[in-house]
Amino acid sequence: MSRAMQCQGCLPWGSWARLPRSLAGTRGTRSVSVCAAAVPGEPGSVPLRSALSPLDIPPQLGRGGGTLARGCVHYQGDSQEKPAQPSSSHHGQSQLRKVAFSGAIKKHQKSLSAWFSHQPNEERQFGPSFSLDAVHVDPVIRESSLEEILKPSPDLTIQNQLQQPSRKVISLHNLFDVDACGRQVKNVVLYGTVGTGKSTLIKKMVVDWCHGRLPRFQLVIPFSCEDLSHSHAHVSLRRLVTKKYQHLRDVVPVLEASNLSVLFILNGLERLNLDFSLAGTELCCDPNEPVPPSAIVVNLLRKYLLPEASIIVTTRPSAVRRIPGKYVGRYAEICGFSDTNLQKLYFQMRLSQPGCSGEESQQRHSAEQENLVEMLSRNLERHNQITAACFLPSYCWLVCTTLHFLYFTRAVPPSQTLTGIYTSFLRLNFSGEVLDSTDPTHITMMKYVAKTVGKLAYEGVMSRKTCFSEEDLRHCFEVEMKTESELNLLEVFRSDVFRFFLSPCVQPGKEHTFVFTIPAMQEYLAALYVVLGEKKTLVQRVGKELSEVLGKVSEDVAVVVNIISKVLPLRFLPVLFNLLKIFPRYFSRVGGKDRDTIAHTMAEELFKEEDYYNDDVLDQINSSILGVEGPMRHPDEAPDDEVFELFPIFMGGILSRRNRAILEQLGCSIKNLAAFEIAKAMKKTVIRKGRRGLPPSELMDYLFFLHEFQNERFTAEAILSLRAVNLSSVKMTPLKCSVLASVMSTTCHEVEELNLTSCNLDSGSLRTLFPVLLRCKALHLQLNSLGSEACKEIRDLLLHDKCVVSSLRLANNPVGEQGARYLAEALASNRSLTQLSLLHTSLGDPGAEAIAQHLAQNQHLQELNLGYNSLTDTAALRVVEVAKRHETLDKVHLYFNDISEDGKRALDSLRMDRDGVRALVFLTAGTDVSDYWSHILNVVQRNLPFWDRERVRQHLTLLLQDLESSRSQTANPWRKAKFLRVESEVKKMLGKLQDGSL
Repeated sequence: MSRAMQCQGCLPWGSWARLPRSLAGTRGTRSVSVCAAAVPGEPGSVPLRSALSPLDIPPQLGRGGGTLARGCVHYQGDSQEKPAQPSSSHHGQSQLRKVAFSGAIKKHQKSLSAWFSHQPNEERQFGPSFSLDAVHVDPVIRESSLEEILKPSPDLTIQNQLQQPSRKVISLHNLFDVDACGRQVKNVVLYGTVGTGKSTLIKKMVVDWCHGRLPRFQLVIPFSCEDLSHSHAHVSLRRLVTKKYQHLRDVVPVLEASNLSVLFILNGLERLNLDFSLAGTELCCDPNEPVPPSAIVVNLLRKYLLPEASIIVTTRPSAVRRIPGKYVGRYAEICGFSDTNLQKLYFQMRLSQPGCSGEESQQRHSAEQENLVEMLSRNLERHNQITAACFLPSYCWLVCTTLHFLYFTRAVPPSQTLTGIYTSFLRLNFSGEVLDSTDPTHITMMKYVAKTVGKLAYEGVMSRKTCFSEEDLRHCFEVEMKTESELNLLEVFRSDVFRFFLSPCVQPGKEHTFVFTIPAMQEYLAALYVVLGEKKTLVQRVGKELSEVLGKVSEDVAVVVNIISKVLPLRFLPVLFNLLKIFPRYFSRVGGKDRDTIAHTMAEELFKEEDYYNDDVLDQINSSILGVEGPMRHPDEAPDDEVFELFPIFMGGILSRRNRAILEQLGCSIKNLAAFEIAKAMKKTVIRKGRRGLPPSELMDYLFFLHEFQNERFTAEAILSLRAVNLSSVKMTPLKCSVLASVMSTTCHEVEELNLTSCNLDSGSLRTLFPVLLRCKALHLQLNSLGSEACKEIRDLLLHDKCVVSSLRLANNPVGEQGARYLAEALASNRSLTQLSLLHTSLGDPGAEAIAQHLAQNQHLQELNLGYNSLTDTAALRVVEVAKRHETLDKVHLYFNDISEDGKRALDSLRMDRDGVRALVFLTAGTDVSDYWSHILNVVQRNLPFWDRERVRQHLTLLLQDLESSRSQTANPWRKAKFLRVESEVKKMLGKLQDGSL
């Protein structure tokens, strides 16, 4: 009975909460004794182990010269005619050989350490201080047994993942301790599902040995089973070792005869097809005999080859059955971070590493690192969904990488995208590995996941659903199962991969449903499912297959018919077969409609109006990892609608050249032509919809989509259509600033308006955005806590010869006296600025004096707002005096300052026709209402949430008294009516201010 049918008989396919495990064979050990044979013709020959110490064997043996008997080591003793050598000479030679052996092993350790300590490119973003040897948290390893593996797994719930007290925990260094019966363990099978950290654990084991932290073994020889599976030529064990590790060429010939404690590491056994039957793999005990690599592995595990060597095998659960139980001394399962304390330790070590936030800002951002760790720990303590996700160490890595991307990215390299992080994450975990090496289709795990899990993810996105029942799983995974091969693949997937993508839901009342382990992974896989073209109707699938068949047949037949038609008068046959060629061409045109559908789906999902006023996607990701501070939601409270705004962004990111190259390695091919046609179709939909006004958070998502798409020509065309960019109230993190700068840099056109009001900007943000700010005519930087350091950046901006800023608003920023000096320096030489607002910027008299001192050198400024800056008569009059002599400045705002009645009268006496400047101080202008009274009241109303309410109340009271006084001085009934109207507006504002409704 087939493996799939056996599983189907013992476990109902509907029970997705139980993952099958099976293993054939029984436990046992087999030992083979190997002794040294006497050499013919040498009476002085003695058994090797009694005559020599382990390191006394000459390194020349076995590397040329005579032929050795299989399984024996040739030792040539001294002739009887020769006098015996002095014992001191023999001792000296032994010491030299020991030194040679020790030197070879040290070189081997150095080489292994350099290789296994090497981190992939994805790890280098954590800074130069990060290394596997310095930062590593061992996952939980629990001792298992054949019976434990064979019995059905318990329900896959969060409690079973995090609490398994009945199974013994064993450390990596104790795997080869004696078993419960006192027998020495030689073969260990270490298994775990995808993402539990098998390869990283083996890396750490090798690095530990290289640094003397694994004293049990004198020599460690690691092999990659993936590497062995690609070698089809016969090779001896000796040649195999020396080919991989040249430093061991003098050590390998005597491995069998010496007492060296050797450990072979076989990583990824699921890559090899092993046959332990004698008919399939013959016995071999000679390290010098060439055999297939799989035969070497089988005989090492049989203990027929190098019986004293220890072996550790890593594999996925589905491949454990490939080794008969009698050849296994201990089973151990890697359970990941089943203890939440391990998760916290991992995050603390990763996020607190020196250099994680960049060398320049290490001290400045240490507090932010600590805050991140604290928020993450609190979220883990709630047993939130992230706790279930971080059960897998690989997802802990993804969380840390995402947080690093969100918080510590000061400049975005062109290749660094969120889609790239997820794509690289999948490459690190799957690396193009086939799901089942015994299956003839050799489908990769990632391709299988895209077809099945991707379908589930896509249907969830379309129905706005994140929780899936067993019925949903059966619909996506089992509905199209028709052959034995498909059922076998499904069994392997359930055993090895299922828990990597789906985990039990932790929400009350939904314990028996499943959610995607990381929420964003659902959107990524849904995007991959669509872009790969897996979303097809039955007609499209049949049409594609038929067109391929007809295309191949018609080409071959057409060639033959063309030859025959030259001899026989069968002119109608070429016409017939040319008609056959029409179908593939016609279907290729119909297939092109799929690209239009993908582009249309992308545009519809990117610009959904119901998602317009959500947080931008980067803030959503941040909240999903760190949680939302505040009281927890009541179980009976209606949940918010699910949001899938990352779905279209991932679709664009997957189409980038870099991500397509990585997905090609994973078996998910997206052709260049398909990507080009999708981008071409997107111009009709995405760019057209992007031209209309978008809310700030939605516009940020659009800009992030363009960054993820990584298509410079497409991005330039999209940005050219954006004349005004409104990102007010979007929290502009360093990442978002980098994204904005990167996207806007694709063009050189001038931007009419850039609104960055209340965006949490600082001097670093302005530095990042500098090239963008140069091209903006109207620049809104209100409410950003910009101090003197930021003003220094603004000074450099205004003094730049390419600056086109004509309107600059800095209201409600702590500019201060020093900041005013920097701005004054810029005013002296700037030639583009016509409007400058420094409303409520804490200038004081010294700041206003600095502005007045340099204002005379400016020749283009037309309007200056210095309202609400605690200016006295002296500073206000000084500014006005300079303004009177200015060629273009005709309006100065001085309301809400500490100006006395005398100062008011002096300012009221200004006349536009005579003095060339108008000062806006009060709501009155002599015995009439000021033309700008509504403007002043609107400014007060807009800024009231950010101003001192008591001080505003005092100023409004003064304005009201001034209105009443001016009204009593005029006899004009029309003017009195205007005064009364303005007074009513001021009284209404005062009333709301006192009630707290304003």
